[in-house]
Amino acid sequence: MRIVAIKTLSQFWTRHGDAEEPLKTWYAEATSAQWKTPRDILDRYRSADILSGNRVVFNIKGNRYRLIVKIHYNTGIVYIRFIGTHAEYDRIDAETI
Repeated sequence: MRIVAIKTLSQFWTRHGDAEEPLKTWYAEATSAQWKTPRDILDRYRSADILSGNRVVFNIKGNRYRLIVKIHYNTGIVYIRFIGTHAEYDRIDAETI
């Protein structure tokens, strides 16, 4: 998969240092993945939430942080839509961000 907006992740881990390694691990796994369907994601990330609009919520660092991506399965592109604390996540609409 090709990840768009890695800068968003690096800016986040600059502010939240404990998120750096988990986000780098997710990035490495995502770039080597071949997700064709939401089921492919759930097979690897059982705690991921599949939302409408091809959005997926990943729990980062034991659910301390939330990462929302929008996936274009046909082209293999993953767009970073949001990364934040669980409290920040609670204040947004994950299906429209």
